[in-house]
Amino acid sequence: MAFQNERYTVKSSNMNWIKSLFISVIVMTQWTSCGIYSLNGVTFPDSIKTVSVAFIENKAPIVAPNLSPTLTDKIRNKFLTQTNLNLISENGDFAIEGNVVDYSVNPVGAADNSTASKNRLQISVQMKMVSEKASHLAFDQRFTQFEDFDASKSLADVEADLIESISDNLAQEIFNKAALNW
Repeated sequence: MAFQNERYTVKSSNMNWIKSLFISVIVMTQWTSCGIYSLNGVTFPDSIKTVSVAFIENKAPIVAPNLSPTLTDKIRNKFLTQTNLNLISENGDFAIEGNVVDYSVNPVGAADNSTASKNRLQISVQMKMVSEKASHLAFDQRFTQFEDFDASKSLADVEADLIESISDNLAQEIFNKAALNW
C-alpha cells in the first residue's frame, strides 16, 4: 500500500508541474500581447525598436588606447545579443553615450609595512541614456568597476586582460541599468 501512495505522489507532482507550465505559457502570452516584449528578463515598451551607442570617448587623465573601442564594442554587443533591438548608428529609441572619466592604479593590499601585495586598476565612466519614447527609463550615471592584480606584475603585463574584464563588467552594469533599470 505504501508503494502505491508513492506512485500517486509522483503522478500528482507531475500533474502540478504540467499545470504550472501551462499557466506560465498563458501568462507569458498575455504579457506579450499587451505590448510588452521580453527576452532574457529584459522588458521594453513596444515603442522601443532601436538602440544607438555612441563611441565612448576617453577623457580620463590617463588614456589607455584600447579602452574606448573595447568598451564601446562590449556595450553594443550586449544589446545585440541580449535584446531584440536593432543597433543603429545614432538617434536610437534608446540613445546611449558616455565618457571614460577615471583610469587609475592604486595599491590595495599590504605585504608588510612598506610594500603593496596587490594593485587595483579602477575605471569609471559617466554614461547617459535618453529616450523620447520612454523618458522614464532615461539616466545619467557614473559606473565604476575595478580588478586587483599582483603588485609584482607591471600594469603593462596585465593591462589588456584587465581592460577586457573590467569592460565586460561595465557593459553588464550599464546594460542592467538601461534594460532592467537596476
